[in-house]
Amino acid sequence: MWQKLIKEAIRLSLNLEAKKAVVAEVAAVASQAHSAVAAEYRGLTVAEMTKLRTAAREGKVYLRVVRNTLASRALEGTEFECMRDGLRGPLMLAFSREDPSAAARLIRDFGKEHAKLVVKMGCLGGRLLPPEQVKALAEMPTKEQSIAMLMGVLQAPISKFVRTLAEPTAKLVRTVAAVRDQKQAT
Repeated sequence: MWQKLIKEAIRLSLNLEAKKAVVAEVAAVASQAHSAVAAEYRGLTVAEMTKLRTAAREGKVYLRVVRNTLASRALEGTEFECMRDGLRGPLMLAFSREDPSAAARLIRDFGKEHAKLVVKMGCLGGRLLPPEQVKALAEMPTKEQSIAMLMGVLQAPISKFVRTLAEPTAKLVRTVAAVRDQKQAT
């Protein structure tokens, strides 16, 4: 009885103009996002959701709880349209604006502490990702980490070349020092 009343109150809470605004907002974000993750949040407390939203803002991830029908309309015509069939149950959508793996990383990290947050699907480049591949997406390095790895790869041959050039001189110095030590010992 109460569940029907609550569902009816939620259904009536958004008027048509508010629904159109929500759809337009989510569609605008989806058109500029690199990737998206849908996660079930059933059982999370308000404090936990607030903590997740704060972490999302810090990570430049757009996080929104939207009714599935509105989310389906918002994703229409974007590269995330493949997610429409999987929008069932209480889901939140997380869109990565700058780093393609940011949303997946946010949900994965928060899910480690809160087992009730469950990844349902993701999307990258117009391709639907099952939860296992969303976890793999979360493992991808960030832009800064990728640049650091590239710099390390670029620096390795140069530093090896410098060590190779310096080795004959160092060997000569060690040899002279050994001869000196030998003469001083005798």
